[in-house]
Amino acid sequence: MAEDTPDDDQKTEEPTARRLQKAREDGQVPRSQELGIAAVMISSMAFLYLSGGWLIGHLSQLFASGFVIERRDIFSPYVGLMHFRDIGRDGFLLIIPLLLLTFVIAILSSSAMGGLNWSWKAAAPKASKMNPLNGLKRMFGLRSLVELVKSILKFSLVAAVLAYMVYDFSDELIVLSAMNFEPAMEAAGHMVGLTSVLVTVTLVFIAMIDVPFQSFEFTKRMRMTKQEVKDEFKDVEGRPEVKAQIRRKQREMAELRMMDAVKEADVVITNPEHFAVALVYDPESDGAPIVVAKGLDHVALRIRNEAKEHGVVQVEIPPLARALYFTTDLDQAIPEDLYYAVAQVIAYVFSLASLRRDGRTGQVPNPEIPEQYRFDTDGNLSD
Repeated sequence: MAEDTPDDDQKTEEPTARRLQKAREDGQVPRSQELGIAAVMISSMAFLYLSGGWLIGHLSQLFASGFVIERRDIFSPYVGLMHFRDIGRDGFLLIIPLLLLTFVIAILSSSAMGGLNWSWKAAAPKASKMNPLNGLKRMFGLRSLVELVKSILKFSLVAAVLAYMVYDFSDELIVLSAMNFEPAMEAAGHMVGLTSVLVTVTLVFIAMIDVPFQSFEFTKRMRMTKQEVKDEFKDVEGRPEVKAQIRRKQREMAELRMMDAVKEADVVITNPEHFAVALVYDPESDGAPIVVAKGLDHVALRIRNEAKEHGVVQVEIPPLARALYFTTDLDQAIPEDLYYAVAQVIAYVFSLASLRRDGRTGQVPNPEIPEQYRFDTDGNLSD
């Protein structure tokens, strides 16, 4: 069965950042071939303009040396081959700077749109690329037709410029054969240089049209349907069941950290059954007591069992337990309005050791809770 692909009229949404990133990983980035050609032509013209005298002079000397053969080598059967080798080697060394320049400019201009990008996925062989039917679809598809029309228009425009220059220089071309070598070379260089400048300007004009066109085509190709945007959002944010599992794991880890902190607590204030809040207080500091653990129902039961196992004092004061549970987060100091109530509990806990040495049992405090901190078991302010 053929794979269903959305029509272009269904792709109404702009591509997301994740879609563009995936396309980049697949080697799909906006590119303008005309921009690269124009940049190479401009750089080559600039190089020839700046170093044209030096380069032409050396090439002329190299060309002239091809007609000079040493007397001792005149009868050598390999004289032509050796001359060809030497001239080719020296000529190649002369144009190496130009070749390197065009190579670097070609890479930089190619990365001007979309940046430098290398994708192993794009380079890897694919069965679809070897399928003749897919190849025919690409050859006769709309995109290929557009590229063909662009190539014809570009060729026609450049050919028209060249034809005009040949027509304009027709008289000069006729008299070149009657001129001496040096003036003829100078005149020919002038004609070639001016023609190259006009061709370069033409290519720059084509690139100025092609760059925004390629950017528009790439964005259009990357557009998404509403369903694709929804599916991507689900993939990014995670499926609901996966998110629920992650939250459950996070809660379990948070409970483990809380239970580990209970053994360091100074007191656990309970409801006694529904709520439990563990506090830590450092009498040598100026800070208020800190809530290191709190829980409801089965979590509260675990806190109480953990406190009992490590000998942490538990004090049953339901109104204060509810007030701390509903107003203070983990690892936060208690509210200022509850300082006095909690101070009475802390003082009671710190005095238990001396009371037990004397054989006495202290009375559990019954602190007054401010009205705005009087909660019921559902977290509502009670009358």
